[in-house]
Amino acid sequence: MLPLIALLALVATGATASPASRAVNTGFPYGSQKIRGVNLGGWLVIEPWITPSLFDNTGNDGIVDEWTFAAYQDRGVAAAALKRHWDTFYTEADFAQIAAAGLNHVRIPVPHYGWQLAPGEPYIQGQAPYLDRAVGWARNHGLKVLIELHTAPGSQNGYDNSGHRGTATWHTNANNLAITKQVLELLSRKYSDWQVVTAIGILNEPAGYLSPSLLSTTRQFYYDAYGATRYPWAPQGSGAKSGLAIVISDAFQPSSYWNGAYQEPNFESMLLDHHYYQSFTPSMLQWSWGDKVRGACAEAKSLASSPLWLVVGEWSPAATDCAKYLNGRGIGARYDGSYPGSSYVGSCQGLTGKANTLRGDFKEFMRQYWDIQTQGFENNGQGWIMWTWKAEAADEWSYAGGLAGGWIPQNPTQHKYSYASVCN
Repeated sequence: MLPLIALLALVATGATASPASRAVNTGFPYGSQKIRGVNLGGWLVIEPWITPSLFDNTGNDGIVDEWTFAAYQDRGVAAAALKRHWDTFYTEADFAQIAAAGLNHVRIPVPHYGWQLAPGEPYIQGQAPYLDRAVGWARNHGLKVLIELHTAPGSQNGYDNSGHRGTATWHTNANNLAITKQVLELLSRKYSDWQVVTAIGILNEPAGYLSPSLLSTTRQFYYDAYGATRYPWAPQGSGAKSGLAIVISDAFQPSSYWNGAYQEPNFESMLLDHHYYQSFTPSMLQWSWGDKVRGACAEAKSLASSPLWLVVGEWSPAATDCAKYLNGRGIGARYDGSYPGSSYVGSCQGLTGKANTLRGDFKEFMRQYWDIQTQGFENNGQGWIMWTWKAEAADEWSYAGGLAGGWIPQNPTQHKYSYASVCN
């Protein structure tokens, strides 16, 4: 382990220490201690629903993601707006509050273009120093960091949270795959000796359901990216191992799909990242609140069969897709029938917004839903990382909003509703 003075110097300067100074997974006892964390969504990868004002203030309805944010307005104006956002949306005060809430991890979505642009991409760079800053804040407050590569050239899912809303073409171009792997190698090499960064997510939500070719490419890419992240010094002639746990998305596949893949001892300290939302599936939106809780019980129980350590890296106590721009800027909600082709389920009034506008019975439901999910994910997996810490106008998705509003407890181990009683 690095001496403390040397470690502090590394964090301050962003330098990379000798790879021999760290063994696999020394930063957090994955497999024996539960992960309790929160995502820092909408910061270094912007999303319209998390910060609608950032997009509304452009005055251009065609700006729907970070690609168009850079391409469809004056570049200087866009760069200045992004810098203001990076400077203010998250500060050290947030990290202090996250630690005070009893959490031990932050998952930080980062864009590939913060480190390497693909040909033709218009993105504005400047995110990298803010990740360094965040790691320093996490160190100051005893938090561990999971760096999540949230975007890839060509988009791995077509969602606005991939940087470019539209068609997923990441898997169709070898250069896209090469750039993605290079960024992972760079991140692993840089952060393997910071001690605060304990895990790296290879790629957020590749949409394996879109096509067999995207799924098969993702599966092979994980093998290639494992080498780049576990042995990031190999191109420089060293076979030393990175000390980071390596997290792979389940690509929206059942855990059984990953049986036999990436097993010890050839693949060390790997976690399978599962995301669980009931807000985007029409049939689930029809469920009563009781149905939603029962659905969460069943989902949690299904996690126990995972062939790898499993963490629920995204989930929410939100019950609907009513939040403004949640499905994309300019796109409505399935719940109230404003989403194209959807059917009306109910009014969104009182189900989205600031905490003081939410219905009392909805807040009580969210308390039960939060309790059941957190206990279930811990009982049947390695733990959980809620999406997200803050959102401008949708407290039902916000950990900070839930703490202030009372449906998230100040101590994440103190539950009003028992998983054993409710789910059994």
